[in-house]
Order: sequence, then structure tokens, then C-alpha cells
Amino acid sequence: MSLSKRLKRSDATPDLVRLERRLFLRNSLSLGALAMLTGCDLTDGDAVDKVLWAMSRWNDRVQAWLFDPDRLAPTYAESDITKPFPFNAFYAIDDVPDIDGGDWQLEVSGLVQDKSPWTLERLRTLPQQSQITRHICIEGWSAIGQWSGVPFRTFLERIGADLRARYVGFKCADRYYSSLDMATALHPQTILALDYGKDPLPPEYGFPLKLRVPTKLGFKNPKHIAALFVTNDNPGGYWEDQGYNWYSGS
Repeated sequence: MSLSKRLKRSDATPDLVRLERRLFLRNSLSLGALAMLTGCDLTDGDAVDKVLWAMSRWNDRVQAWLFDPDRLAPTYAESDITKPFPFNAFYAIDDVPDIDGGDWQLEVSGLVQDKSPWTLERLRTLPQQSQITRHICIEGWSAIGQWSGVPFRTFLERIGADLRARYVGFKCADRYYSSLDMATALHPQTILALDYGKDPLPPEYGFPLKLRVPTKLGFKNPKHIAALFVTNDNPGGYWEDQGYNWYSGS
């Protein structure tokens, strides 16, 4: 059974989610970090959770410090593309949202000057960029795909976003939500993807708009984006709030 199914909120009890979160946090820590737990009573769930969350936040800070905004993720040839590219979500493919692209608008809010909504047609008037990069899933698999869309830096500059702000948050039509650090949002390979291959994104890959971040693990690449906002308060994320490491660089 996949991790996404085991952690699905609608199926799991609060105690099970808490246990899975704790196990995930433990498995994501270094030996040095785990050594700090030796002074804890491992039967004291609250005490252990506090240490694990503290170390996860410490890991976030280390990853952010190591991040090189000029280092590019590997790119590939068209012949390397995985066919078919896998579908993955916290729900079955039959539950992919049915979105009318003609009515869809991207909502923009937070620390930006221009909060007017964006249609698909308007997004396509901006400069476009294509990439063939590897999607790395935290569940242990990876696949290579081709995405095209608006460089996210270009979009943030266009709406007058405060580029000194710390985070960009995303809300999606499938109830998913996530967030990025600003340095990653401004990375040259981070794009608002409108197309997969030569065609508009199909529903299972995120229509009408997906964030493509090849420097992050797959769950940091939200699909079916409905709104984004710039903020100095960490917005968390669907899986991050259940114990996944927030930074999650690939």
C-alpha cells in the first residue's frame, strides 16, 4: 500500500496519522539528531513529537542554507521521457477534478501589488519556458517528463510580488495546498506549467495549472492550482502538516 493511501486523512484516525507522522519524522532525521532522542522518554508522545518537529525545522534550515539558487537540476532528451508518465495524488484517478478552463481564474493575494486574477489566455501571453526534468517522488519512484509554462520569477515580477518575502503559498482545486521558500520560487527552473509535452496539461497531470519545481520532491509540485499568495508566514502544506519535511529539496 502506498504512503499516500496510508496517510489519507479521510481514511485514517487521528492516532494513526500521528503515528505515521512520528515514524516519518524519525526516518528523516540524521543519526546525530536521533541521538538527541536518547534523553527522552519514548513513551511520552508529546515530548518525542516536540523533539522530532524541532529537528525537522532544523533540517529545513540546513537545506535552505545549502540551496544554490544558480544550480540547475539535470535536464534530459525527449527520448528519455517516461511513457506513460505516472499519475500520483492523495486520491484515485477517477477523483481528478473536472475544471472548465474557460471559466478558471488564478487568484492572487498577499504581498503583491497587482491582485487581479489571471485567465489561461492571459498567462499564455507571458514568456514561456520548456523543460525535460525528473520528478522524484518521496515514495521511492521517479519519472522524466516535459513541462512548459511561465517562469515563476517572471510571473512574480509581473504581479509586483515582494521578492523579499519568505514564502509563496498555493491553494488547489482538489483541496491540496503547499508552499515554497522564496529562493526556490525564484529559481530559473521553477515554472507555472500550462502544458505537458506538446499539449495543454491533461486533467491527471494538473490542468489547468501546475507548479513544476525540479529542485524539490514531487509533493512540493501542486496541481490544479486555483490561488497563490505571497507571505512572511509559513503556510505549511497538505503533507507537510502531517510530518513531511517542509523544505524537501530533491
